[in-house]
Amino acid sequence: MNIGIYIYPDAEVLDFSGPFEVFSTASRVCEEPKPFRVFLIAEHNAVVSARAGYRVLPDYSIDDHPPLDVLILSGGVHMAEMHKPKVTEWVRNQVSSVQLTATVCTGVFLLAQAIPSLSGKVTTHWEDIPDLRNQFGALTVVEGVRWVDEGDIVSSGGISAGIDMSLHLVSRLHSQALAEQTAHQMEFAWTRNA
Repeated sequence: MNIGIYIYPDAEVLDFSGPFEVFSTASRVCEEPKPFRVFLIAEHNAVVSARAGYRVLPDYSIDDHPPLDVLILSGGVHMAEMHKPKVTEWVRNQVSSVQLTATVCTGVFLLAQAIPSLSGKVTTHWEDIPDLRNQFGALTVVEGVRWVDEGDIVSSGGISAGIDMSLHLVSRLHSQALAEQTAHQMEFAWTRNA
């Protein structure tokens, strides 16, 4: 499965690095053929300066990436990203074609911007819950959970919660056993509340 993680200027580092580590570790420890191919996507094929100046070279741009099975939208300082029509259209197109869309932290704002009809339960970083409720009133924003699974849309709280969510996704897309093996390999105490 192709797992594409979207990043942008001032994206929160662990919002994309955490899920990247989960899916790449799952493929590494899996005894079968590698189940996941994970890569970073940005608007352009150029270095992205993530939060605190962490510089990242994406694997692909939104114009040249392989077909995705799963799209993950990272969070961070997302406001400028919401005002990019090309990015919004790309997110909308991907959501209509992928098996599953996941968001970490404020990545849910990018999703809600792209899909005006989006409804149901979601979550985000605790600090951004009031803004999410104010901007997207059709959403039921859940507090106090690490992630929310609504079938083809899965959202997580902030930063490290994206690791918990990604382990949950490994359990859904492959097996509980591989998710547990991945968490053990990462020496990560997996919080499994949904």
